[in-house]
Amino acid sequence: MKNKGLGEFEELVLLAVCILEGEAYGVSVKNEVERHSNRSILLGAVHITLYRLQDKGLLESEMGGNTAKRGDRRKRLFKITSLGMKQLKSSQEVRQKMWQLIPGLN
Repeated sequence: MKNKGLGEFEELVLLAVCILEGEAYGVSVKNEVERHSNRSILLGAVHITLYRLQDKGLLESEMGGNTAKRGDRRKRLFKITSLGMKQLKSSQEVRQKMWQLIPGLN
């Protein structure tokens, strides 16, 4: 896969999945992104992004256990792949290099 970079929202979703370590599903990712970005996002946008990132090979998922609290429905749990982590690190490196080039910040 050619490195096309990550969009801002894709990067935030990937970071949230990493932070949540095995407990990343739609609602938990939404809450994590909202908490750190101080903005309101739609759950549908999170779901679309999770599946898009999975299609790109940056995330993988499996069905979690069912619970009575969820009406015996199971959660789809997401985790980052090695390719996803590589993309995140690459994105971080690009940002850090560019920040260092801003005159007067060092």
